[in-house]
Amino acid sequence: MTENTSWHARAAALTIDGRAFINGERMGARSGQTFDNLSPIDGRMLGQVARCDSADVDAAVQAARAAFDDRRWAGKSPAQRKRVLIKFADLVQQYGPELALLETLDMGKPIKYSQSVDVGATANCLRWYGEAIDKVYDEIAPTPANSLALITREPVGVVAAIVPWNYPMIMAAWKIAPALAAGNSVILKPSEKSPLTALRLADIALEAGLPKGVFNVLPGYGNEAGAALALHMDVDCIGFTGSTRTGKLIVQMAGQSNLKRAWTELGGKSANIVCADCPDLDKAVAAAVGSIFFNQGESCNAPSRLFVEESIREEFLAKALAMLPRFQPGDPLDEATVMGAIVDATQMNTVMAYIAAGKNEGAQLLGGGDAVRLDTGGYYVQPTVFGGVDAGMTIAREEIFGPVLSVLGFTDIAEATKQANATPYGLQAAVWTSDISKAIQTSRALRAGTVHVNQYDGDDITVPFGGYKQSGNGRDKSLHALDKYTELKTTWIQVG
Repeated sequence: MTENTSWHARAAALTIDGRAFINGERMGARSGQTFDNLSPIDGRMLGQVARCDSADVDAAVQAARAAFDDRRWAGKSPAQRKRVLIKFADLVQQYGPELALLETLDMGKPIKYSQSVDVGATANCLRWYGEAIDKVYDEIAPTPANSLALITREPVGVVAAIVPWNYPMIMAAWKIAPALAAGNSVILKPSEKSPLTALRLADIALEAGLPKGVFNVLPGYGNEAGAALALHMDVDCIGFTGSTRTGKLIVQMAGQSNLKRAWTELGGKSANIVCADCPDLDKAVAAAVGSIFFNQGESCNAPSRLFVEESIREEFLAKALAMLPRFQPGDPLDEATVMGAIVDATQMNTVMAYIAAGKNEGAQLLGGGDAVRLDTGGYYVQPTVFGGVDAGMTIAREEIFGPVLSVLGFTDIAEATKQANATPYGLQAAVWTSDISKAIQTSRALRAGTVHVNQYDGDDITVPFGGYKQSGNGRDKSLHALDKYTELKTTWIQVG
């Protein structure tokens, strides 16, 4: 039996539980309603998933609040919480093959990356915050001799987390790890397009020793379960990753209800600027191509706008187009596949509509552009490259969330930077140059939460991730994420 056959056999033998997880137990939605969970790989039915709504949200919030108020988790020492989170991380790695398979079946990414990227990053995030939490110190303010002023961090209370379908496990970990480490109770709502790993993480967390009620998972639709969380009067904080349109609604709902904190990580239209004095053109090409087509282009920080200096543009494009055969979509359960399926028919149709818009508005289709593997019953789009793109074209302005690269030429770095900033988004950017002054000046001028110099995607859990402008507020990852899930308290003590 080959490894690829093995993954298909494992998928056929997999038992999937789509019930919600509330107060330490699996249960159906109170309404009894479910929705079909279909795999984008080939359209197969993965199972029925609980369609949670406001009644389930009420139950989960009640359980989370009770757990917070009796301090079964918040009252544990940082060292005790650390041990549980590290055990959680260990178990994620132990169950890695199962989690990777669920992730691939649910949203279509190659099993190669579900294993090597998503499982490892999820475990690492849980472990990092577990290790960090007993090393974060509070403060003592400078006061007169007759006073002692303590500045302490306390958990905010009940935290709701709503995460998208493109990196279901990783995005969940970015939210729940710092929130749990700080001592909060958490309610996680995964996307209805990818609920399976979130539900399995809840089982694993309980096995790791997380007390009942501290971590709850509610699958369901955004306008039902998601809206109920955002509007709930007893949710203290909500963290959302997803589209800018939905993020705006979340913030509005937070304000309409109890003015809960609303933290958002939203869309992007990231610019990748390659200058003629780029230190390694082959590396720049590989990064530009690899980063836009990784995860089928379904990444909020994907460098979908490529600015190439005119004097090297033709050479760059020739090298980029030569790489396209490596990224042709394949069977996501084949370990040789590097680009898998688009998450569902709706998203594939959206991507194809943007490709049609590119053609209609006069961009030059240099490669790809077609839906493929139609006989499988799944959703696959070729890696697509457009040249001759004008900054005013739809494909240069709007987030596509698919494997589509728009290439724009430039002769003046200042003008390229201006165009790079001419977007409502500000999540990520990059500049490639051998001139250190140009690199520093450009990185300072780019209005983005992360700017890469002579690389793309080179970061880890130690640095914050988030955006400027309509790419959101607050930061995931790093110690800065703890700011979102804690309150600052001043205690002024008279001592004499």
